[in-house]
Amino acid sequence: MAESFASASRLILETVSLLPTELVALSEASGRVLAQDIHAPADLPLWNNSAMDGFALNAADCESPVPLIIDGYLPAGCSAIGMTVKPGTAVRIMTGAPTPEACAAIVPIEETEETDGKLIIKGKIRLGRHIRMRGEDIRKGDLTLTAGTLLRPPEINVLATFGMPFIEVYRRVRVAILSTGDELVEPGDSVGPGQIVNSNAYSLAAAVRDIGGIPCLLGIARDSRESLMEKLNDSRDADVLVTTAGISMGDLDLVNDVLEEFGVRRLFSKINIKPGKPTAFGTHQGRPIFSLPGNPVSSMVIFEMLVRPALLKMIGHQQLFRARVQAVFAGSHMKKKGRLEFYRVRVFSDGRQLIAESSGDQNTAILRTSLRANGIAVLPEAQGTVDAGDKVDVVLFSEVEPT
Repeated sequence: MAESFASASRLILETVSLLPTELVALSEASGRVLAQDIHAPADLPLWNNSAMDGFALNAADCESPVPLIIDGYLPAGCSAIGMTVKPGTAVRIMTGAPTPEACAAIVPIEETEETDGKLIIKGKIRLGRHIRMRGEDIRKGDLTLTAGTLLRPPEINVLATFGMPFIEVYRRVRVAILSTGDELVEPGDSVGPGQIVNSNAYSLAAAVRDIGGIPCLLGIARDSRESLMEKLNDSRDADVLVTTAGISMGDLDLVNDVLEEFGVRRLFSKINIKPGKPTAFGTHQGRPIFSLPGNPVSSMVIFEMLVRPALLKMIGHQQLFRARVQAVFAGSHMKKKGRLEFYRVRVFSDGRQLIAESSGDQNTAILRTSLRANGIAVLPEAQGTVDAGDKVDVVLFSEVEPT
């Protein structure tokens, strides 16, 4: 009996486990997932400092138009220890420099005039203006980043500011990708009668790289138990194995049988979806094993909807699924009631609402439809024909286009 999509997704995510962690250089940590909580080791900023190139003023002079004597200079990177802003004086200061004692405000250079060594301030200056106060950004001991945080440039900046040259992250997932079939040839090889190019391996490898994983292309297993078993043995060092094709009902569809001989514990072998019904999932010595259909669109859709979230969980992500939006369906679609369907769409905004239109022929061998699509409409089992104007849930994998 075919598994429901919801049940299959839940079973996969319950089965996969977090990978071990490793220490990496901060310069190599972008795009990785943090495996430790980070508490601020010190206040940020470490000391009061100037937010502008200008002059440090005493509180007594912030509202006074009286000319001030310029007394001292503080460039960035110097110490302000022992320096004080006395009433009637101003200290020239650069952005980032520590403020001297008794500094009540900074007046930017463009709001002043210098005449005969005296400083004239144009207008009143609010107390505290343009001073970055110690700890106003982050306090020492604050929980600043939590395990599971994706390290983007802002997070890298904070970690560098904290002086952390190395950081603990989850290890990158190694995914072995095995294509099967006597009809397959590699890109660059001549294509004979009845042969097709092994494109699935390369699209899946790109999808693995897209989430920060390491694809391991095992090549092509021919339609024999010996060839399949040899390739399966080559996959033992990977964290995950993904196979494509050879899992339907044909005479040479041997993958499920050989996986069983290999020792894979099968958890399901069919899902009540279109496309991708013959998708299978199991484990081998704790490793997840995904068997995807051979049609190129089916393999990409199933990777997107089932494999990708599992890989993200393994490398520590908290957000496993892409954003979903509701859109108004344009056109109509005859759908089989009782089966979940993934329908490739182009989503755009008409200025008032989101519109989802078919991105083209939904046949799973038609690649140009995927080129135009920026989302997948998830049409539920209970729904029959989808009519123009119906609301549909769409999984977005690229930006919504304007009209």
